[in-house]
Amino acid sequence: MSGKGKTAIVTGGAGFIGSHMVDVLVDNGYRVRVIDNLVGGREANIAHHKSSPGFEFAESDIRSYQPGNKLFEGVDYVIHFAGIGDIVPSIEHPMEYMSANVQGTVHMLECSRHAGVKKFVYAASSSCYGLASVPTREDHPITPEYPYALSKYQGEQAAFHWHKVYHLPVNSIRIFNAYGTRSRTSGAYGAVFGVFLKQKLAGKPFTVVGDGSQRRDFLFARDVAEAFRLAAETGKTGEVWNLGAGNPQSVNRLVELLGGEVTYIPKRPGEPDCTWADIAKIQRDLGWKQQITFEDGVRRILDQIDYWRDAPLWDPASIAKATEVWFKSLSAAS
Repeated sequence: MSGKGKTAIVTGGAGFIGSHMVDVLVDNGYRVRVIDNLVGGREANIAHHKSSPGFEFAESDIRSYQPGNKLFEGVDYVIHFAGIGDIVPSIEHPMEYMSANVQGTVHMLECSRHAGVKKFVYAASSSCYGLASVPTREDHPITPEYPYALSKYQGEQAAFHWHKVYHLPVNSIRIFNAYGTRSRTSGAYGAVFGVFLKQKLAGKPFTVVGDGSQRRDFLFARDVAEAFRLAAETGKTGEVWNLGAGNPQSVNRLVELLGGEVTYIPKRPGEPDCTWADIAKIQRDLGWKQQITFEDGVRRILDQIDYWRDAPLWDPASIAKATEVWFKSLSAAS
């Protein structure tokens, strides 16, 4: 087991990708400590680990932590997923996004630095590239289109500043389109899977943006988590890697796999026609490769579709209202 005798903190560890990260670490023999304020996550996502050796759960906000906190004592790796997502709320509440995603990251960096953590791995977002050329390499120009993207990129900049100035070992992975079981079911209009799964449960048509030909570089959350484990364990530091499947899938293909009727809604400003990670660097540096195909991943989700029964049900009218500020802000900026 690669993590035998080692301890890792996972921030946001009760959330979507974070809970898969906890699974991977526990499966590899790690002692795991989770920090999560349960705003976007569920304690039920990690409840099955309560009896695992060395497992701890702290229900708290990352911004409440100060250097010297005992939770960080003896920690080898900090894997930092905690923060807030979604485009529309970031346009409406930019200060909260900058506070959670930038200042929250700084709190984790300072705690890690003072504890002598061996590696800090930052969960960055491919949204930093904006409307990018594809396939997108790590050296692509940075052009955030909305506050969420900006806040995630500034969190990444902070991490590498701590690497440069304080010599904290840092790596960063820019996630493209993660999907899978345990994705968030509450809150603002957001990721396509959560929207579609509730619509399927309710027997309603899928609200497809544009003509559905847009493609996304979907990668199952377990495969994402495996990449972060490798990024922690590698001897390399100061690295940025793009992470996707390297094989974009269309929304129409997703609809075909889910099965159901479709209704079309207007294309939104600031959204790319295609996201596509150039994954040559992460494959070369870490030996990472995708294990779960898109078709298999969708099957796994459908096997657990009842998880989304309490999710909000969106229709064209409610989506139009929820994204009004999106259209107003990003159409004016373009």
